[in-house]
Amino acid sequence: MRGAALYFIETVENLERFDVIFATDMMDVADFIALTCEKQIPIFLYFHENQLTYPLAPRKKRDFHLGMTNIISALSAGKVAFNSQFHFDAFRKEAKVLLGRMPDSRTPWVNGQLMEKSSVIYPGCHFKKGEAALEKKDLIKPLIIWNHRWEYDKNPETFFEALRYLKKNSIGFSLAVLGERYDLAPTVFESIEEEFKEELVAFGYVADRKDYEAWLKKGAIVVSCAIQENFGISVVEAIRLGCLPLLPRRLSYPEIIPETFHSQVLYESKEDLFNKLAHLVLNYTDYVSSQKALAKAMEKYSWEMMAKKFDAALENLIK
Repeated sequence: MRGAALYFIETVENLERFDVIFATDMMDVADFIALTCEKQIPIFLYFHENQLTYPLAPRKKRDFHLGMTNIISALSAGKVAFNSQFHFDAFRKEAKVLLGRMPDSRTPWVNGQLMEKSSVIYPGCHFKKGEAALEKKDLIKPLIIWNHRWEYDKNPETFFEALRYLKKNSIGFSLAVLGERYDLAPTVFESIEEEFKEELVAFGYVADRKDYEAWLKKGAIVVSCAIQENFGISVVEAIRLGCLPLLPRRLSYPEIIPETFHSQVLYESKEDLFNKLAHLVLNYTDYVSSQKALAKAMEKYSWEMMAKKFDAALENLIK
């Protein structure tokens, strides 16, 4: 965040040739404007995440300077968009809290200005609009998908605890553990290949997009136990390609899942997760119509649909 403005100023030639600059929350917009003051180009700032609400890793302390950078970047940009209403609301709430900690000059006007210049535009996902072609599922051992980053904020411990509950109760399933792995992956992943050797059919990051989508098409259920999710691209992709979701009733999930399906696919607690997952695996055929309807509902998040909204927002900023 501290170096991004310097990098782009050095790397991008002839800034004046552009009509608009599209930046993410990982750039300090105020620094960028200050260092390119002779080239005042409209800046559109998009928040995928923010440093005020992002959950801390174990034994980490929050750096409020980075949260303040997000706030000042939002105030400096011409227009701001968040990837969900949940994210926007959480950011405004925590920005108010942080600014309220100031010993003086607590700037109550900030939230009002954020409201005026901000909107919600969901990110585009890489699938086509129209009817999704869904494949038949293995009904004897339905395939459960994990397709999230191997990081603490995705809460893999609870996910594997739910799978242990299935095994303890002799409920058959197969398992694909996908998603990108980083240097400091949670230790729970170290024993999974041995613990679930009878269920595992895939383990590790799938780099090829077609191969990744093929696994999602085979999948019956996608589970999230995340403690941080401002939108959920991996979940939306899995639902679109035929997986029934099982998601916590919090974060962005109640927003992206049609309310009609909330009671079926959103869980309230760890115990509710265990019970609903077992029910889905044992009674999968009862949910085929829901699976098709949910896949159709994800159509609105395709790039074909969302690109128009981004185009309109950028054109309005330029005007």
